[in-house]
Amino acid sequence: MTIYAVGDIHGQSARLDRALDMIEADGGPEARIVFLGDYTDRGPDSRGVLDRLIAGRDAGRDWIFLKGNHDRMFLRFLEEGRENDHNIRSGLSWFNPRLGGVQTLGSYGMAASEGPAFLMDANGGLETLASYGIGDRELTLHELAEEAARTVPQAHQDFLASLQLYHATEELLFVHAGIRPGLPLERQVEDDLIWIRDGFLDDSSDHGRLVVHGHTVVPEPMHLGNRVALDTGAGYGDPLTAAVFEGGDVWVLGSGGRVPLVPVG
Repeated sequence: MTIYAVGDIHGQSARLDRALDMIEADGGPEARIVFLGDYTDRGPDSRGVLDRLIAGRDAGRDWIFLKGNHDRMFLRFLEEGRENDHNIRSGLSWFNPRLGGVQTLGSYGMAASEGPAFLMDANGGLETLASYGIGDRELTLHELAEEAARTVPQAHQDFLASLQLYHATEELLFVHAGIRPGLPLERQVEDDLIWIRDGFLDDSSDHGRLVVHGHTVVPEPMHLGNRVALDTGAGYGDPLTAAVFEGGDVWVLGSGGRVPLVPVG
């Protein structure tokens, strides 16, 4: 069976459109595509990305959507008003432009009139939003969360809540960040599946399936033998990668079609 995978999109709707065009040219409109998560943040058009993905799903496309850490941060803010995640060692707020929440809200017409103001080293070292200006209004975190929950379409919130943690076939395991090596799939925890780096990226053991993931930016798609890394930095303006999997063979799609991706080393 042929399966396509798309790396971290991060609000880059034009790059998503190009990836979908390449996939359709290679595999037709019925192609099965696994999206590896992180649809939102950093890029300019998170709303447009979610619109396209939802439209494809509703049109009956064979598309599978995985949960990324940025997707969870966005939904947690909408549902709970949370701006921090304990997995972010720096303590940065989701609204810090480095994480991209401010860009995401901007795509829904809630752009900050000036940069968001933060309280530094508050709440046990966490960066905390002090105020957020929209036009001539200065909103607190609570007020901003309430307004965002009213502004972001319910269809988008429902989509974020429906995302899968992984997709497995006999030979492949698609997941946003990776897995905890040595643990059976049913014992993997969400924080690892959407956040892990340490203990996974440096592990060369056979995971039983080829793990296909995003989350950690690489300069180009990489096949490490036991895993394939597909986050090539679209959130920072670099290319968005689409790859093809058939059995044990892997290709990357380009303007000229398939390019083999062979294990390094």
